[in-house]
Amino acid sequence: MSKKIVVLGAGISGLSTAYWLVKKGFDVTILEIKNEPGGSMISKKIDGFLIDYGPNSGLETTPLIRKLVEEVNLSDKMIYANAAASKRYILKNGELIPLPMSPGSFIRTKLFSPGAKFRLMAEPFISKSDDGYYQSIAQFVRRRLGGEFLDYAIDPFVSGVFAGDPEKLSVKSAFPKLYRLEEVYGGLIKGMIKGARERKQRSEESKQSAKMFSFIEGMQSLPNSIAANLKDKIVFNAQVLNVLGTNDHQWKVIFELDGKQESLIADSIISTLPAYVASKVFCELDDKLAEHLNSIYYPPVMVLYLGYKKSDIQRKLDGFGFLIPSKEKKHFLGAIWSSSIFPNRCPDDKAAFTLFIGGARSPQIFNMEKSKLIKIVLSEFHEIMKIEGEPIIIESIMWEKAIPQYNLGYIEHESYIEQFEKKNKGIVLSGNYRGGISVGDCIKNSELRIRDL
Repeated sequence: MSKKIVVLGAGISGLSTAYWLVKKGFDVTILEIKNEPGGSMISKKIDGFLIDYGPNSGLETTPLIRKLVEEVNLSDKMIYANAAASKRYILKNGELIPLPMSPGSFIRTKLFSPGAKFRLMAEPFISKSDDGYYQSIAQFVRRRLGGEFLDYAIDPFVSGVFAGDPEKLSVKSAFPKLYRLEEVYGGLIKGMIKGARERKQRSEESKQSAKMFSFIEGMQSLPNSIAANLKDKIVFNAQVLNVLGTNDHQWKVIFELDGKQESLIADSIISTLPAYVASKVFCELDDKLAEHLNSIYYPPVMVLYLGYKKSDIQRKLDGFGFLIPSKEKKHFLGAIWSSSIFPNRCPDDKAAFTLFIGGARSPQIFNMEKSKLIKIVLSEFHEIMKIEGEPIIIESIMWEKAIPQYNLGYIEHESYIEQFEKKNKGIVLSGNYRGGISVGDCIKNSELRIRDL
């Protein structure tokens, strides 16, 4: 008789995990609170505009992504970003300046002063830190690359990826590969050269060189296709309430479905629920675990989707979009030029953009009335992009708890979670608060975490 496994959550982590488990021959049931798969991957079509309210793309950092896409019969719907999407802008003094992507463009760029460029060239001669795990990404970058590089490269990058605060994010937990370059190779530049050889041996791509992908009908196509392959193994509208041990060394999952309380007995439980939800589910097994999970901060982020007539935009749309350093004092974090990255995102004579507001950098911004905030953001966006008309479509979603922040001290959470799993054999805590927040990280970790089952 095959081992019974219950997966909690049908986001990309839960669905990928369940898919690999079914392939291995396990008896799998997935419990999902919503009435559709995908978690934060939500794609909708409105008036000819294709809107991704969650992740707008992924990076093909692991061969598992292509393997999964092919096996769920989605290859013919997978698309890659236009070549122009490799060009990214940073706002400085109200001007959009391309982020330099080569030594020549770095020398010529106006983004950094001559002093900052010389400071960066000194990086190979900076010694390792004694701070170990307890460095923020801001401290790490200031020491190795200088303050200007932090302000106009790392600060906006951290906002773009984590919606995070570089003074609080742990370099070890949030950017382990960057941290490893110093720990293993003694520096970033030396490590990037040697690390490239290692990735080649593992058939992995760095996030800088990996191809950006999406799907013709948006990112939700991937969870939808995985779910279709899993068929009747997903129980929708199921709110997981509790996980308890049994006398037979198994686990009992208690959940609510259609107003009734039900339960399942399993040999193993794999939770891909957000940390703040998992804390309630596992609190009776370990109240200290619940404290650790509740301590993981998820800042609020508003995603604002805008569509315009192309004729109203005076600026050339020749890139991925732009990010805004905190020093620029704007009311939003940056904008993706959605219709410039992938085809069929809107009618040919229109242009579509996705803006991000709030995050760990400015959660207090939502104390402002929503209509007033959007009006200010639109004014700033129009000025930056030289837009003369009003948007013909405005859509938004508020993620009250958006992206888990791998802040300083995160190592304690990681360590305790590992202890909990060792003590409670058969329970695995997974999802984007463990091992990375990107789509690629979630798919890679979904396979890693089930190897010992």
